[in-house]
Amino acid sequence: MSAAEQVDIVIVGAGMVGVTLATALAPSGLNIWLLEQREGDPAGYPAVVHQQQAKGYDPRVSALTCASQQILTSVGAWPKMLDYRVSPYTGMDVWDGEGTGHIHFSSNELHEPCLGHIVENRVTLAALYEVLGEHDNLHFQSGVAMNTLSEPDPADGGLRMLGLSDGRIVQTPLVVAADGALSRTRQLAAIPMMEWDYGHHAIVTTIRTEQSHQHTAWQRFTEDGPLAILPLHADEDDRTSSIVWSTSPGHANELMALDDESFCADLARTFEHRLGDVEWVDQRHVFPLRQRHAKYYVREGFAAIGDAAHTIHPLAGQGVNLGLLDAASLAEVLLDASERGESYGAETVLRRFQRARQSDNLQMSAAMESFKRLFNAEQPAVRLLRNMGMNLLDKMAPVKNHIVMDAMGLRGNLPRLAQRPIRH
Repeated sequence: MSAAEQVDIVIVGAGMVGVTLATALAPSGLNIWLLEQREGDPAGYPAVVHQQQAKGYDPRVSALTCASQQILTSVGAWPKMLDYRVSPYTGMDVWDGEGTGHIHFSSNELHEPCLGHIVENRVTLAALYEVLGEHDNLHFQSGVAMNTLSEPDPADGGLRMLGLSDGRIVQTPLVVAADGALSRTRQLAAIPMMEWDYGHHAIVTTIRTEQSHQHTAWQRFTEDGPLAILPLHADEDDRTSSIVWSTSPGHANELMALDDESFCADLARTFEHRLGDVEWVDQRHVFPLRQRHAKYYVREGFAAIGDAAHTIHPLAGQGVNLGLLDAASLAEVLLDASERGESYGAETVLRRFQRARQSDNLQMSAAMESFKRLFNAEQPAVRLLRNMGMNLLDKMAPVKNHIVMDAMGLRGNLPRLAQRPIRH
């Protein structure tokens, strides 16, 4: 057996959440490895993304909150993202397609420049990779998977031993799972999951509409599920948007089987022609939706963040934002522990992260499940009450604005990296 290499922290998964954690931990000076199973050179990725942007849009986008923007600013990624493209939206329009309920949110009412930004996932990742390359203590290991994970060895200082796919053996006091919803790392750490099928598939793609998107995020609740149209920045016009259409598996299959012209017509009809006709659609992608939540996020020498710990319905666009808050919170706990000379891989230390994040994540999961059930309900009395409730809330500006400020990450118990500097 080859000699084991000693590493301070191993993060498995070099997506947005994993790289955010790594860059947030960079000031510690710790020797941090990022393991990514896919082959690729992070240093060359930004150039690839610039080339891709000239050809079109990434169908995978995220609605980043102000808290996420602040986290990405704190690690140095946000200014770089502006060199690619980000799409601020100043309004949000939500209505019940099966009734009269309607709510409109406006950044002007909050005295904010925008409610958030729609950003292609590859843009966020490219900027984070640029930051990654600026730190000598962050080491990207491409084309490498973790095959085995030992329990902590008390005789060896509580270190875990990792067996990698290239034959190397690594010892570390802390392994972080950031490798997605089907996390192999979480499975190797024997973390139990609660999960169930939403009964929805999501279709994502890019479209161009006849009329301007008005820098507004639109969402219509249909009898099959929510349809979201999210504004994208385009130099030539403001008619390009990303869509997330959540619907039943059978209906999703029917939509995917349509030719582009028929799909555009069906989409415009479902969206009640709020933006006129849909004139063009890019390649469509579909994926099933499942809700998952780890029963616990941490063990001795182990933590799970982002989709490796929880996934939720995309109807409120909060999945990536929750993951970035996880990364910021875990970084804060680890940096504080390191400064105090504590063992940052100790379960007692890692539980501080779990206490900070698990309750909020569970509340968001419960809220998404409640929204889904509320808008799936077909009883006339329930439809009447939800429409009355939406219209009443729209008129109660203080309550409405309080809710949207929470959703934007401008209130609540936020990690330091997510908090705006105090304005003087």
